[in-house]
Amino acid sequence: MRAARLIKMVLLLQSRPSMTAAELAEELEVSERTVTRDAQALSEAGVPVYAERGRAGGYRLIGGYRTRLTGLHRGEAEALFLSGLPGALREMGLEDAASAARLKVSAALLPSLRDASRSAAQRFHLDAPTWWSEPKTPELLPAVADAVWDDRRVVARYRKGEAEVERELEPYGLVLKAGVWYLCARVPQASGAFRVYRIDRFTAVEPTGDRFDRDAGFGLPEFWEERAAQFARAILRAEVVVRLSPDGVRVLPHVLDRLSVREALARAAAPDAEGWVTVTVPVESEEVAHSQLASLGPEVEVLAPESLRARFAADAQRLGRLYGT
Repeated sequence: MRAARLIKMVLLLQSRPSMTAAELAEELEVSERTVTRDAQALSEAGVPVYAERGRAGGYRLIGGYRTRLTGLHRGEAEALFLSGLPGALREMGLEDAASAARLKVSAALLPSLRDASRSAAQRFHLDAPTWWSEPKTPELLPAVADAVWDDRRVVARYRKGEAEVERELEPYGLVLKAGVWYLCARVPQASGAFRVYRIDRFTAVEPTGDRFDRDAGFGLPEFWEERAAQFARAILRAEVVVRLSPDGVRVLPHVLDRLSVREALARAAAPDAEGWVTVTVPVESEEVAHSQLASLGPEVEVLAPESLRARFAADAQRLGRLYGT
C-alpha cells in the first residue's frame, strides 16, 4: 500500500512543477502529516524531494529528476498493461514480451520495491474461463492478435453455418468472454460496419500487407457492451408467464437473462396473499425455458404457454412416480 503511494507521489511531482502538502494529501487520499513522512522516506531512498516553506511553497523534485522505465520497446510496453492476464497473454503469443517488460520495470524500481510484481501476483489472479469447461485456444489467435496490434488488414475465412465465407477485415480489438475469444472488426465490404466474430470459427487468416487508419471514436469496451446487450436481447424470441415464490424471485436472475428478469420484475404486480409474484419474462425458446426453469423446482409455476405448463406437469408426474408419492 505504502510502496504504491510513494510511486504515485513521485509521478505526481514529476508531472508538475510543485505541489503543496494539501494537494498531495488530496491526490493520495492521506493526511498532510503522512505526506511529510512519505517525502522524508523518498529523500532517504535517494529521490531528491525538496520542501519549500511559505505561502508559495510546496514539494518539488530537484534538478529535473525523473524516474524512467528505460529500454521498453513498444510491444513490451503494450504487453505490460495486460500482465494481469497471464493466460490471455500466453494464448496471444505475448508472454515473452510481458515477461521482459516486467523484468525491466523491476530493475528500474527502488530495491525495496522490486518484489512488488511477485507480491501482487501472489494476491491477485484472473481466471477468465467458466467452470466445468475446458477452454481451447483458437489456432489462429496469435495471427489475429498480431493484426490487431499492428492495425493490419486481413483476409479471413470463417464458418457461417454449413458454408465458408471470405471477408476482408480491419481488426480493431479482441475480447475474451467466458473463455471464448472474439474479434471486433470493421468490414469494408459492409460499408464499414463493425461486426463481431468468434475466432474459433476462423479457418484462415492472411494479412494483406496494408495498414488501416483507426476510427478515433471507436471504444472497444463501449462497443462490446452494446453488442453483448443486443445479442442477449436478439435471442430472446419467446415469452413465458410464471408464478414465483420469494425464493424463486431471488434465484430467477441467475437462471434467465439478468437484465430481462430485472425489467420483468419491475413491471410485475404486487405479490399475492402467499407472497408469490406473477411475471412475464422473455426466453430463447420453449425448449430452453424448460431446461432453465426446471432448476427452480417447486419455487416456480408455469402459467403460459399451455404447452410448456404441460411439460412441467408431466415432469411432476414422473417425479411423483420416482419418489413414490
